[in-house]
Amino acid sequence: MSKEKKRREALIYHAKPQPGKIKIVPTKPYSTQRDLALAYSPGVAEPCLEIEKNKENAYRYTSKGNLVAVISNGTAVLGLGDIGPLASKPVMEGKCLLFKIFADIDGMDIEVDTKDVEKFIETVKMIAPTFGGINLEDIKAPEAFEIERRLKDELDIPVMHDDQHGTAIISAAALLNAVQIAKKKLEKVKIVISGAGAAAISCSRLYKALGAKGENMVMLDSKGVIRKDREGISGEKLEFATSRKIDTLEQAVKDADVFIGLSIADILSPAMLKSMAKRPIVFAMANPNPEINYDLACKTREDVIMATGRSDHPNQVNNVLGFPFIFRGALDVRATKINEEMKMAAVKALAELAKEPVPEQVNIAYGETRLTFGKDYIIPKPFDPRLIVEIPPAVAKAAMDSGVAKAPIDDWEAYRETLMQRSGDDNKVMRLLMNRAKIDPKKIVFAEADNLDVLKAAQIAYEEGIAHPVLLGKVEVIKELMEELEFDADVPVIDPNAPESSEKRLHYATQYWENRKRKGSTLHNAKSKMRERNYFGAMMLLEGDADGMISGQTRAFPSAVKPIFEVIGRSTNVRNAATVHIMNTKRGPLFLADTSINIDPTAEEIAEISVMTANLASAFGFDPVIALLSYANFGSSNHPHATKVARAVQILHENHPEMVVDGEIQTDFALNKELHQSQFPFSKLAGKKVNTLIFPNLEAANITYKLLKELNKADSIGPIMLGLRKPVHLLQLGANVNEMVNMTAVAVIDAQEREKRRKAKQGTVKI
Repeated sequence: MSKEKKRREALIYHAKPQPGKIKIVPTKPYSTQRDLALAYSPGVAEPCLEIEKNKENAYRYTSKGNLVAVISNGTAVLGLGDIGPLASKPVMEGKCLLFKIFADIDGMDIEVDTKDVEKFIETVKMIAPTFGGINLEDIKAPEAFEIERRLKDELDIPVMHDDQHGTAIISAAALLNAVQIAKKKLEKVKIVISGAGAAAISCSRLYKALGAKGENMVMLDSKGVIRKDREGISGEKLEFATSRKIDTLEQAVKDADVFIGLSIADILSPAMLKSMAKRPIVFAMANPNPEINYDLACKTREDVIMATGRSDHPNQVNNVLGFPFIFRGALDVRATKINEEMKMAAVKALAELAKEPVPEQVNIAYGETRLTFGKDYIIPKPFDPRLIVEIPPAVAKAAMDSGVAKAPIDDWEAYRETLMQRSGDDNKVMRLLMNRAKIDPKKIVFAEADNLDVLKAAQIAYEEGIAHPVLLGKVEVIKELMEELEFDADVPVIDPNAPESSEKRLHYATQYWENRKRKGSTLHNAKSKMRERNYFGAMMLLEGDADGMISGQTRAFPSAVKPIFEVIGRSTNVRNAATVHIMNTKRGPLFLADTSINIDPTAEEIAEISVMTANLASAFGFDPVIALLSYANFGSSNHPHATKVARAVQILHENHPEMVVDGEIQTDFALNKELHQSQFPFSKLAGKKVNTLIFPNLEAANITYKLLKELNKADSIGPIMLGLRKPVHLLQLGANVNEMVNMTAVAVIDAQEREKRRKAKQGTVKI
């Protein structure tokens, strides 16, 4: 993608469908006059009076306890420098977005138009009563140190400058583990810090607090090594000035054990890396390009333990591992500050989490067979769902133990349950799928590529590294649209009707006829069908010329699916194919089946659909908890519609006792865990969070997923085809670009899974 195109896409993202990335939504009913009278005058007077009596009541009656201000003056915006407060607003909005999606904290960005330290501090102090916490962001050093120190001393709510402490906390956790893996002692290692800004100073201070020795540390700024005999250096830099008579990075890193990079790209050369001690630890955290390229470092030293700030390499030092969860823990005990004990608790909790067995969901997301503690896994991954249930409790407990918690937690199990409910699984499913697809992109046929939206989806899939598109349609139309979209990639463009496709068309037609000559097909008829893109594309899969296929955006589902059934057909031992929609809801992803194919499935077919849907959920990294839905609950009706579902449950319990599945059950009892537990404690679903719904017929399933989609504006992924021999996935008519990109990722993962199973089977045969 060209730089100009990236620029335009970024601008469109921030401008459409409405400007900005965050908004305020009501949390209380407002539909009646009574609601409004309670929300504002006269009812609002009552909580006001209660807060006047006791300021702590603000946490009970307002949003203060879950509201963090993200405050900046725009003097040190990452990669952009001093661009001013208003220009920094998109960054601050982005930070608010991260607070929300990772820890369910409401962030409000505030840009302060002053470089005067006193005015900045006074402004923040005056607005502080509104908030439960203050996140300082992108303020240049040395002013950042004074601003944070004063605000921490003068306010009674948590204050943290994330640019300093976020990187420090994450890198410190990584350093603890890296030193252990390298079989060294933190108090003995020689550390070189390239960079002397707020983050570098904070990192160095935290390393010392963990046991690193100041005399073993060398810090460099843009002028070289910071030495005690240098004149005019700030107090913060003086704290890390060395007595050694050295001037350059080349001299500093010789025989050093650890390199911490918080400076500029490519400053650490291979020769410098070679001069470091055995099993060197290199944290090259400059963004977007590190102080030394990851692959180059690993090629230079096989024994290097390497971390960067990038997501496309192991060991990403990413602040999102820290600040959402640190503030979450601080807010939940109404901490008066974020102190050193709380930061240290976060460091140790992160370090320990990396040593625990990794959930399969995380392995799947990163395309790993099994992530294990070692040189390529020294800190948890940002997608790890355990972060929110491990880091906030550690921070909260440290706040309590250090005497800064005003609302101590008594029931830690209940607290963990609350944190799990805040985990934001509604969007994680797509982040997981996209990340996994990128690890091993596959060749995906787009059968309607002369449609602008379809082509744009193919372009995004290509540019994001999700898939290798094969475009079917009229070549001249596709080329013209590609030019309009600035899609200048060298990807295959095929018109099944064109003369240049005649040889391939004849081959496909012959193979199709061989497969269906006893099912009413003639060779002439087969040749005719190969001019249709869905037949041609499906044959590409069957013949191994592609790995997956996407179609159906411009035509009704029945007409799109017919060629797929004829060419691809069902997998061995599958009665009927089926479809699943994944709905990204506020309670997390819901797998719904069968939404598109089987009109009135039998009990045996419902059981089969349940097994296939469970396998899909597992493949995507979720433990399926399955409810078979009905209008009845556990035998309350003898009508065939209900007994059919009960029979399906019986089949599953007998043949798949390992599955967490039960029914027949009404939807509200299935989704309301407390209601289910109280009424049906005998059920396999009791006490569990259902994430998979199997419907008794197509009518119920199709209506439900469309209701969810339209009324709740829930993002959907589907219909995902189950039970076919090859990875073909059909879109719903009129699917938008995002939905098509999502389905492309699904097709890629489907192909990855099939390849994995095939290789495993071949490996078994060889043994």
